[in-house]
Amino acid sequence: MAGADGLLRCPWALSTEDYVAYHDGEWGRPVHGDDALYERLCLEAFQSGLSWLTILRRREGFRKAFCDFRIEAVAAFGEGDTERLLADEGIIRNRAKIEATLANAKVLAGWQPGELDALIWSHAPQEPGPAPRALTQVPAVTPESAALAKALKKAGIRFVGPTTAYALMQACGLVNDHLADCASRDLADRAARDPA
Repeated sequence: MAGADGLLRCPWALSTEDYVAYHDGEWGRPVHGDDALYERLCLEAFQSGLSWLTILRRREGFRKAFCDFRIEAVAAFGEGDTERLLADEGIIRNRAKIEATLANAKVLAGWQPGELDALIWSHAPQEPGPAPRALTQVPAVTPESAALAKALKKAGIRFVGPTTAYALMQACGLVNDHLADCASRDLADRAARDPA
């Protein structure tokens, strides 16, 4: 669909300016680095059962509450931090999701630098699939996302299933699900080829 500026975009991106900015500048672009991927993993888990717009609009609150998602910093949180976070109106105050975020940081703090990045990116499809022409052609789960969820769970990461893993893959550029005619599709492809 054409936006106010005349550019063709995925239809979901046109409902709010928040979505336009996220769609055009971030979604589908490659994300690397353990802390950056930990943030996306956490935000996708918090989104479960909610709209992504709810998460986007609270993203700065999440970053403030979770020390910019620096794994080492969050891994040092204790029981008092759980209670503090449950009272923080700047985030989604769901005990299970907060506890998973803290537990996952503790697990990841024991990993070697780059290990989370390597694990997630090892599940990128070997060959890109065909460009979807309609939202109905975009899957919610793939064999790669099921394998990624299984690998993360086996490693001790909580609150990640195949659907959450696929949303992570979309958001972090492991797959490019911009529709075929979307202006951002080629930009995401170029970013994947030349991440510098």
